[in-house]
Amino acid sequence: MVVDSVRALPRVREVAEPTAPSGGVVLRVTATGVCRSDWHAWAGHDEVVFPHVPGHELAGVVVEVGAGVARWRPGDRVTVPFVCGCGRCEWCRAGEAQVCPDQQQPGFTHWGSFAEYVALHAADPNLVRIPDGVDATAAAALGCRFATAYRALVGRARVGEGEWVTVVGTGGVGLSAVAVARSLGARVVAVDRNPEALAVAAALGAEHTVHADGRAVPAAVVDLTGGGSHVAVDAVGSEQTCADAILSLRRRGRHVQVGLLPPVAGHPRVPMARVIGWELDLLGSHGMAAADYPAMMALVEQGTLQPQRLVERTIGLEEAAALLPVFDRTTVAGMTVVDPAR
Repeated sequence: MVVDSVRALPRVREVAEPTAPSGGVVLRVTATGVCRSDWHAWAGHDEVVFPHVPGHELAGVVVEVGAGVARWRPGDRVTVPFVCGCGRCEWCRAGEAQVCPDQQQPGFTHWGSFAEYVALHAADPNLVRIPDGVDATAAAALGCRFATAYRALVGRARVGEGEWVTVVGTGGVGLSAVAVARSLGARVVAVDRNPEALAVAAALGAEHTVHADGRAVPAAVVDLTGGGSHVAVDAVGSEQTCADAILSLRRRGRHVQVGLLPPVAGHPRVPMARVIGWELDLLGSHGMAAADYPAMMALVEQGTLQPQRLVERTIGLEEAAALLPVFDRTTVAGMTVVDPAR
């Protein structure tokens, strides 16, 4: 699926098959998610070179191995974080590849996974083996939204049992955050404009749901939680959702910004007076490094975490090409996964 210029209609067409870069591999894509971040790239909010192939959360099978790769062989079933670190810098050596200054991102820095084949760089430090008991759909669901939610709550906010967590936005990453928060023993308030998505959040364990249209979200959350949540997550990425999340916190609370917040109409306004006066923590969360995957993958293999429950539908590339331009306006109640073989 190729996008020829900013906001151009995506087209499915034949292109040359990729070759494995030095230190990298080529995968046959078995599943790849459609994410709001892909829409941001299509809309010109990220610096990508056109023509471009989007797609960054994926699972697949290794079909070609480049020079210098030691850990992987053709036939291996793997997934990969959407941020691929260089494997050499001080951040990668410390296990923090998600902030690597020389990172590669399939679907952004190079052609991505909305295709039958995708090339990936620095395979040894970035690829993650998929256990036999985990299918491709579940593995693809981990690559961006679920892994991002997991690290946001476990690694960044350090959510504790019994704490209130408010999740603003119950798309793929928001529903992932609901599921992860519940697995940690937290009490969850889910906020969205879509009643169907809120119903899914409730099924995943949200104790309360708040319909965002026509209601003061912070006041509702403060009332439901007896003073505000300990942790808030903006899983959308807009000035309104960011402010709603921050203003839903109790004093000394922690806010995690997960949804991309590009300065589309100038830099977004953030209620910093509340942040200062209540000593709130503002935390960014940018995916999760491959080094942190084993603990999460073990929970998936055990069935404690079930990312496949968040998948609403599976479509082919042609359907994905029609969906991407309207993804920001599409009503969804879970993740959409692409099977390029369909």
